[in-house]
Amino acid sequence: MPQIEEIKKLAQEFLPDVIRIRRHIHANPELSFYEENTAQFVEEELRKIGLKPFRMANTGVIALLEGENPAKKTIALRSELDALPILEKTAAEYKSVHEGIMHACGHDVHTSS
Repeated sequence: MPQIEEIKKLAQEFLPDVIRIRRHIHANPELSFYEENTAQFVEEELRKIGLKPFRMANTGVIALLEGENPAKKTIALRSELDALPILEKTAAEYKSVHEGIMHACGHDVHTSS
């Protein structure tokens, strides 16, 4: 299977989980430096896929994903967990459960993916 086709297949396979994770994070926002529940959730999701996450600076989560030849190249992936102090004015079923706090800048999206 060509590499791009394999990537498309994997994307479709993982899409339901990405949506589930994104909606959970979106509905349960936490402000910067208070993302304790979000960090715990991210750790649990990383463990589900076989990674061994650990904490840094209380709410930071780090996990090492090694390829077939870890000595060859290193790529860092980063995402933010924090939400903003903004009132969410949507009726989405995954709307923020915390009045006046929401994910308005996409952190829930790139954390879930």
